[in-house]
Order: sequence, then structure tokens, then C-alpha cells
Amino acid sequence: MQDAGALDDARFARLFAEDKRSIDGWGAARIDRELRRRGVPDHLAELERGRNDRDEELRAAVALLGEKYPPAADDRQRDKAWRMLVRKGYEPDLAYDAVREHAA
Repeated sequence: MQDAGALDDARFARLFAEDKRSIDGWGAARIDRELRRRGVPDHLAELERGRNDRDEELRAAVALLGEKYPPAADDRQRDKAWRMLVRKGYEPDLAYDAVREHAA
């Protein structure tokens, strides 16, 4: 099947990651975990995890917050926004930076 092009782990990983980033707003960590869970080889999962740099990931996180939440007015709202980003697969420090940038 691989010779016929019907089974291509690299193509699957790339398309899966693109869809999850753009449609579902997933961060790199969650994409990486899900690719590995689905049996994609480690080197391909790592490749997809590193495809976006930190600035792109931060912009995506801030945009996701803009769609879901108004700028946080208190610690409780900021914590709720941070937890949502971490669940979506953004690294905790990046999620913190995104919440701060969104509130500014």
C-alpha cells in the first residue's frame, strides 16, 4: 500500500497537524501526543511539533482566546483562559504569555 501511495505516515501527520491547528486550535503538545497515540513514528510527530515556531504558536493562542473569551478582567477569568489553552495543547508558559498578551 505504501508503494501505491495509499499509506503515507508523513502525509497523514502533516495534514492531521494542519487541520488540528487551523480548525480545532490545538497546540503543538496535543498534536504530538495524538499523533503518537495514533501510531505515527516518533520522528514524524517531532517534525510536526516543531513545524510552527513559538511566535506562530503564540499568535494562534492569542487568536483562539480572542474567539472564545473577552479580555480577562480578574484572576479567575485569566485562569480559566489559561486552563483552556493548556487543555488544547499549548505549553503552560506559552499559554501564560498568551493570556497576558490577550489582556493587554
